[in-house]
Amino acid sequence: MSITVLRREQSWLARLEGPVTIASAVELKALLVEWLATGKNLELDLENADEIDITCMQLLTAAARDAGAAGAGIVVRLSAAATAAVHDAGFDQMPAFKVQE
Repeated sequence: MSITVLRREQSWLARLEGPVTIASAVELKALLVEWLATGKNLELDLENADEIDITCMQLLTAAARDAGAAGAGIVVRLSAAATAAVHDAGFDQMPAFKVQE
């Protein structure tokens, strides 16, 4: 997984590319913890993610839940592979996980 982050004044934009799997969970968690500390909104671009696994979906959902409690939000744009994984796992039904298609 490669991560590109644009830290803007009002929000962050993070682009994740390649496989977003348990192998990259530590790096993803570090990004999410850093972002949560800012209190800003996050646009998460997974359009170039080859795959996403349940571990990373759980991290994203927990971050979205924590952000919502703090008044921030997270919006996710997904690749076809990531969309299928999110739908198959039922994460698109969770209120904290806002998927933009």
